[in-house]
Amino acid sequence: MYEREETIAVALLAALCGQNTFLYGPPGTAKSLISRRVACAFQRPVYFEYLMNRFSTPEEVFGPVSIKALKEDRYIRKTDSYLPKADFAFLDEIWKASPAILNTLLTLINERIFKNGENVEEAPLRALISASNETPDINQGLEALYDRFIVRLMVAPISQPQHFERLLNSRPSRSDVDVSAALQVRSEEWHAWLEKIYTVTLSPETLTIVHLVREQLAQRLDEIGVYVSDRRWQRAALLMKAAAFFNGRTETNHSDALLLEHCIWTHRDNHQAVMTIVADAVKSVGFDSGYSLAEIDQKKESLDREINNELFYSADVYKTEKKADGEEVFRLILSDSFYYARRQSGDVAVFLPYKYMKSLASFHPLDRSGNEIQEITCLFDGQGTCNLTERRSDITRTYKAETRTYTPDILFHKGDRKGNVNNRLVKSMATSLSGIKADLASILRKVTARCANLESQLDSVFVPVEKTRLAISGILEQRESLKLRIKDCERLEALCR
Repeated sequence: MYEREETIAVALLAALCGQNTFLYGPPGTAKSLISRRVACAFQRPVYFEYLMNRFSTPEEVFGPVSIKALKEDRYIRKTDSYLPKADFAFLDEIWKASPAILNTLLTLINERIFKNGENVEEAPLRALISASNETPDINQGLEALYDRFIVRLMVAPISQPQHFERLLNSRPSRSDVDVSAALQVRSEEWHAWLEKIYTVTLSPETLTIVHLVREQLAQRLDEIGVYVSDRRWQRAALLMKAAAFFNGRTETNHSDALLLEHCIWTHRDNHQAVMTIVADAVKSVGFDSGYSLAEIDQKKESLDREINNELFYSADVYKTEKKADGEEVFRLILSDSFYYARRQSGDVAVFLPYKYMKSLASFHPLDRSGNEIQEITCLFDGQGTCNLTERRSDITRTYKAETRTYTPDILFHKGDRKGNVNNRLVKSMATSLSGIKADLASILRKVTARCANLESQLDSVFVPVEKTRLAISGILEQRESLKLRIKDCERLEALCR
């Protein structure tokens, strides 16, 4: 059973909590063998197996009609050794069955009852495993039945060369394995466990993961086409609780939430997308601390902005003057290198309106009276430098254009600390920072304490180690991100000193 460990484990988990499983994969990938092996885990189960085809009749699945009863004008099936009396069943190529079979299956596997003539019989079915190399097509009326298979597992051909070579050199696998009676699940145990599974609670982390996955599926519905019914979410939650219970826990954790990847995909084309969504959600959720980290981040970011706005210049402050009308201008002295200055008999002051500094529009400077000097055209380059172009004529009456540059003086650069800041305001901001830092330190202590023996906490017999490491990496990232947030608070505290 090479490369089938996870598939068998999850299929067994589904059977232990009374859920149905769908195995998807090409022929010859041991789907029927998986079903038989799962049944071997239980004590003396009544097992039923059938390969569906388009010519299958209800008699072959639910039992033949009783001739004796028919003579008495009663329509009753002889269900012994057929699906209605089975504890476990395997239906291969299930979607090839006729509507008559599929409609009866719908009630049997969901409500565990079988209508036999005028009688309604309780079906002892604990778990049904079905298989196919295709998923049901849309608009064939099979959505309701497909929705009853809570666990959906991909069974691919062996991929690792060493496993394939071992398969070639080994005997064909037996369907009946020798499991000691002490290990086999007894009927009374199974019923008792079902009741105990319901007492397991979903952890805050698990609920957060479920909400994240649900939101992603809703946002990407048009892209990947995955709809998950409320019934499926409820049964998926039961599967996670069962995983926690059989791992000896009373509350679910991240590794149990990874099982969602087997519950919510619908087609081969969206299987990988669903796995990624679940993995990303699990990795992004650390331990719940009782604090809202989003609110703390919001407060810290708000304080960060306030500190920078109140204590530091957010942009360069230029040396400017204000005209009588209140307009802000740069004062520029033109030397006699400008023809306009020579005409005024020496150095002359002109004024550049500040409002043009961030503009790409050309303009004319102003004289002392506020009149535009038409001979000179100015244009800021967007980098703080202004180009002044003077057009003048010489004795030959030909016009020439000469350009000079001017860079305004900066009084305070962006990021310089302001003077005369209100000390009460600074103290208030520092106090708020101390509170945020204390909250983050409290969260870090809780997360660090829970990180002790993290691998053993997240270890699960139903989830491969490489997948639980994903959850571990997410929790360790949470711890490191908390340390970075605390360091950022210390940086802001230093700015307030």
